[in-house]
Amino acid sequence: MKILAPFILGFNYFVGIYYGLFNAIYSILLCLSLIVILIYIKRLKYAPIKEIALSPETPPVSILIAAYNEKEVILRTLESVFSINYPFYDVIVINDGSEDGTLELLIKRFNLKRIDMVYRQILKTADVKGFYYNEDIPNLLVIDKVRGGKADALNCGINMSRSPYVCTFDADSVLEPDAIIRLMIPVIESPVPVVACGGVVRILNGSKTDHGTVSEIRLPEKRLVIFQIVEYLRAFLFGRVGWDTIHSTVILSGTFTLFNKATLIKVGGFHTRHLAEDMDIIVKLHKYHLKNKLSYRIKFISDPICWTEVPEDLKSLGRQRRRWHMGLIQSLIEHKEMIFNPTYGRLGLFVFPYYLFFEMLGPVIEFAGYIVVPLSYLVGLLSTEYFILFLTLAIVYGILLSTTGIFLEEFTYKRYPGWTHLFTLLIYGILENLGYRQINSFWRLQATILYMCGRKKWEYVRQG
Repeated sequence: MKILAPFILGFNYFVGIYYGLFNAIYSILLCLSLIVILIYIKRLKYAPIKEIALSPETPPVSILIAAYNEKEVILRTLESVFSINYPFYDVIVINDGSEDGTLELLIKRFNLKRIDMVYRQILKTADVKGFYYNEDIPNLLVIDKVRGGKADALNCGINMSRSPYVCTFDADSVLEPDAIIRLMIPVIESPVPVVACGGVVRILNGSKTDHGTVSEIRLPEKRLVIFQIVEYLRAFLFGRVGWDTIHSTVILSGTFTLFNKATLIKVGGFHTRHLAEDMDIIVKLHKYHLKNKLSYRIKFISDPICWTEVPEDLKSLGRQRRRWHMGLIQSLIEHKEMIFNPTYGRLGLFVFPYYLFFEMLGPVIEFAGYIVVPLSYLVGLLSTEYFILFLTLAIVYGILLSTTGIFLEEFTYKRYPGWTHLFTLLIYGILENLGYRQINSFWRLQATILYMCGRKKWEYVRQG
């Protein structure tokens, strides 16, 4: 024990430094986000929504919906998409080998007929089996293809798109009417080409929908989903806003992101064997432009809203989080030459090292810290003062970040209208750090072990 004591003490101090640096970075992101969101809120009243909606020069957009066994939700999703306020858009639904009657439901609901179309594989995809169309609904095309996964389906949609911009949209989600316009505003206004622009994703579970729109925002009954609401508020409102402020966004949710189609094709489209194709494509866009010294922007906007369903049981949520983390590891390993490489500017020197040490390796350090630090204190290796400092950095500060994210939501966008909503979310913001966060660390640790053991399998998750 005496021989091991110095090493155990060294690890304890290392964990303390880790949490200190992690919380410092998040504090900076929080301050940046608060300033940016307050400025953005003031500008919202002057947003050119009507001008873009009426302008003949507004760029057309193809909305790509990859659908695999989405029979229960696909009609609601399409109802939502056809209700948006945007002048020129078409919808391409890619049926990716569904086995639950999704294609048959679409054919029946929209009176679709099979047609002959030329399919040019600009991006290589699994075989296309057929195209379905109704001339009375000219902005809807349904493609039936052999199952190849979400990324393959999106590449198929890109191949068939005739618009300069494409928007990826999940088949179990609901758009707010002005969401696409708000994504397009920075594209139109920026003096530098915006190659990707993502918006906020909020949790649909528990809320009421009517004709494809969210008619009443309510908190769900299931506690696990409320924990995810708190988590999403923190991640989107100051995590991603903060990174965007310093032009360092490397993750935009594939649930709802606008892309310049030509640029997607230049980087080879979505990686069909990647576990987190949405992160991979953003990294590839950064890499391409920085390597070729091209001006560009990748934007995150805190206002456009897409509502989506999330897992309601631990088994499904665990599958989702393991996949997310394995996708993160995969991205960092596949693009490892960017880490500490000055060619890639702040991304190579700061952002990628952050994701390596605090996101990829974070669950290993955190989970080990949860075990080693309390045991070290119990056997007398650590002082009471240090143990209190550890609890403050590991748990109390996490509570502060969670509750701050909730207050930031309440005092800016106010999507959850009732005071009871605010009170409930604050309670869960506290409880999140007393179990839920630790479970997430365990899933991410599992993902790390599984990846290192060679398992890189997509775990299908049925939402809600």
